Amino acid sequence: MGGGIVGFAVLHELLAAGHTSVALVEREATAGTHQTGRNSNVIHSGLYYAPGSLKARLAVAGCAETKAFCAEHDLPFEECGKIVAATGADELPRMAELVRRGRANGVEVHELDEAGVREREPAVAAIAGLWVPSTGICDYGAITRKLAELAVGRGAVLHTGRAVRSVTRRRRDVVVHTDGGDLLAGQVVVCAGLRSDEIARASGFDPGVRIVPFRGEYSDLVGPIGEAVRGLVYPVPDPAFPFLGVHATRGVDGSVHVGPNAVLALAREGYDWRTLRMRELAGTLTDPGFLTLAGRQWRYGLGEMHRSLSRAAMAAAVARMLPGVTADDLRTPHDVPRRAGVRAQAVRPDGSLVDDFLFVQDGSAEDGPSVLHVLNAPSPAATAALPIGREIVARLEGKAA
Repeated sequence: MGGGIVGFAVLHELLAAGHTSVALVEREATAGTHQTGRNSNVIHSGLYYAPGSLKARLAVAGCAETKAFCAEHDLPFEECGKIVAATGADELPRMAELVRRGRANGVEVHELDEAGVREREPAVAAIAGLWVPSTGICDYGAITRKLAELAVGRGAVLHTGRAVRSVTRRRRDVVVHTDGGDLLAGQVVVCAGLRSDEIARASGFDPGVRIVPFRGEYSDLVGPIGEAVRGLVYPVPDPAFPFLGVHATRGVDGSVHVGPNAVLALAREGYDWRTLRMRELAGTLTDPGFLTLAGRQWRYGLGEMHRSLSRAAMAAAVARMLPGVTADDLRTPHDVPRRAGVRAQAVRPDGSLVDDFLFVQDGSAEDGPSVLHVLNAPSPAATAALPIGREIVARLEGKAA
């Protein structure tokens, strides 16, 4: 269930494992409409993630596999590398922790001084930095469409334009209730992204988290500074927040975009300030976990809102790494058809953010039909999609480590 890159990766791996009667249900008419088709298209190296975590293990594997898949199927990608730029002395301890994590995860990381950063990215100003050569760029929408094509070619059935309302586990099967009638399955995987917790609750399963939608907006960086960006330029992330900060990315089409910020979306699929669904917003604003989170992070949240509403504020954030960038160098989503994305972030009742991927199974291979809920799969899930698919298939078959 769910036609993003994770859902199609599960389908792909089920077929690879020899399962012949498989189907995918997607509420939209096309694949990859939401998180998959609205991200920065970065192939992450696995640098940031806690050693031993699912994110670390699956992102490192996915980094190589995503490139191999693109090469095999003639899809656009580039291993352009990434600079992580420290612009202040207070960031150096956090950068040292990134080095430790990256090397523990098996990621190639090179420490650079100011001149070394300039050599890699002449437009960047930093007192120190990291060079991560395995980071790349691709088109996750194109990858998802190829996975869909391959799955159909191997006999999978796609039910698009069909929204799932809930699932019911029974003794011998699982009933998938959709707005186009019921479907029967032996096992179900729910990769519903922004709707994953809703479907779990509607199915009588307590997910233990709430999905909070955070919108990230991108701007095109034009002019001489944008033209000078060679690959990817990231700040040193703040460990108190799950987002990596405003970064610059040269895409496979040659354009350079900067972003995203991270503001509370006014709807689950709230891709702009005009999209408001009162029931969904009220559910977020009255959730104890979100209220606790907001109480801790309100200053950060106000800053993100300011960068959303003010082009000058966004330019100032970019100029910390790329001096000379002004508001005139940014073309916001209101000027060009650059899309915003919404991150489906799981928040616990105590206000803590779920930092790792979260897969929770209702039932098991030993006791009959089961439903596996993918409850937290934000970035780097697109990079890690193929290994995530294998991980989920192993859990369905009772073979996970």
